[in-house]
Amino acid sequence: MPAVPPATVVGPLTPHLYAPDAVRPLRAKEHFLQADTFVELHVHPWPQLTFSTRGVIRLSTQDGSYIVPPSRALWVPADVPHSITLIEDAELRTVYVHSWLAPPWERCEVLEISPLMRALMLALDTTPDGRPPADPQAPHRERMIAPLLIDEIERATQIRIDVPLPADKRLRQLCEALLRNPADRATLAERATAIGASERTVARLFRDQLGMNWQQWRQQAVMAHALPLLARGMAVSQVATASGYATDSAFCAMFKAATGRSPTAFQHKKPR
Repeated sequence: MPAVPPATVVGPLTPHLYAPDAVRPLRAKEHFLQADTFVELHVHPWPQLTFSTRGVIRLSTQDGSYIVPPSRALWVPADVPHSITLIEDAELRTVYVHSWLAPPWERCEVLEISPLMRALMLALDTTPDGRPPADPQAPHRERMIAPLLIDEIERATQIRIDVPLPADKRLRQLCEALLRNPADRATLAERATAIGASERTVARLFRDQLGMNWQQWRQQAVMAHALPLLARGMAVSQVATASGYATDSAFCAMFKAATGRSPTAFQHKKPR
């Protein structure tokens, strides 16, 4: 079954109006975007920290896809092309960092957001170039905040829940279709037909390109989708349905096999 196209496609949200420099080494921006909005693939010569104050997003690069709920932030190194899909209505926040300040990380990193990190990021002015900052002291505050925020980023707990993506265009189309709609219960044979390949060819591509079989990759993708939903307090039955499982018991069995714990162990109360 082909992927459902996003409801809205937008450009790269004007990163050039927030370029960090020696005077303003941190630049922050915010955008309120609706579910099913797709921010097109783009790149810039400085690293960024992306998070949302509400709503879940998915950021994709050439190598993988990352689910980012409000409790986490995603570090994206400089010169890494990336796109963003809004899984829910979200208040998307991005902090651009001057390269001389940035940690020497060569790949994307999912980070737990500490209360201090969140407060520092939200304290940054979000006015674009060409307009006076809402806070006249914004450049001074950014220079003061920068070393402490970078220290918090480097201290943050890193979480490995990324979903690898293949280089092969046909297989990537299949993977993206599942990531866009994890509840779709189409078989591998049906998905292979949709991309014009045989089931045997697709199975071989999974092994060659991703080092795992279809079921292993699908489980990883479902886990990345389900964990943020559980963390927000969604009922296990609803998460199971949203993840493409016909019964709660089948979902719980998969989840416990993957993590050694039941889904309820990952549930938290919704924030007030």
